[in-house]
Amino acid sequence: MTEPELAGRRALVTGGAQGLGKKFAEHLSAAGATVVVADLQEEKGKEVAAAVGGAFVHLDVTDDASWEAAVAQAVSEVGGLDILVNNAGIEIASLFIDLDPDVARRIFDVNVVGSSLGIKHAFRTMGPGGAAGNGGVVINIASVAATIAFPALSQYSASKSAVDRITRVAAMESGKLGLGVRVNCIYPGLVPNEMGAGLANEMTTLGLFPSPEEAVAGVVGLTPSGRLATEDEIADALVFLASDRAKFVNGIGLPVDGGMGM
Repeated sequence: MTEPELAGRRALVTGGAQGLGKKFAEHLSAAGATVVVADLQEEKGKEVAAAVGGAFVHLDVTDDASWEAAVAQAVSEVGGLDILVNNAGIEIASLFIDLDPDVARRIFDVNVVGSSLGIKHAFRTMGPGGAAGNGGVVINIASVAATIAFPALSQYSASKSAVDRITRVAAMESGKLGLGVRVNCIYPGLVPNEMGAGLANEMTTLGLFPSPEEAVAGVVGLTPSGRLATEDEIADALVFLASDRAKFVNGIGLPVDGGMGM
């Protein structure tokens, strides 16, 4: 029998209690990895961790001390860290004429600062001299919104564009410092989950589309594949980037969007 391709690997998934994060945890586990679910939602997070036979750690991605404690706990509980998935993120739609600076700062704090702190602690832990110093993989979750101009998503789009940039700088730094950590990101297309449904409702509330159904149809109309993505399709790409099949793939943004952002 062929051994699962991520057998023996230890992965930490932020925002792993629901949505894509939950799906990532499931697929990583199915590929043989031991998964640590990191989230603010303890009850849901522990349920996911139990379902995949992993562990749960409490994590506020915007807080440096929380990262330090969560990564240390993860390493202690599963014996190391080989894969970090910076998935935790928020999307709040707003027209420029109604822009709330506090909301904009919150989006950047979670999506950009949160991912940056994840990279920081992954490098410190996976690099030489770290608690799990055998190198590894960081996968950041950006968005197709980073590559298109969709109304009311200015701050979210900008934050996900920043995730792409920090991915590439981090990959270069890791190489220059000899850390042995690959860093890539994924641009997921719109997925029909809770976050996707929330976006469709926001577009309707803002008057950009007559109904959530027409908002979704608008996205599909921009997608050459003619449909929305599935969570499984995004997770398959994640497992690929985490695996040795992608061992010379570094510093890239992988679109999994049906061609929407081409």
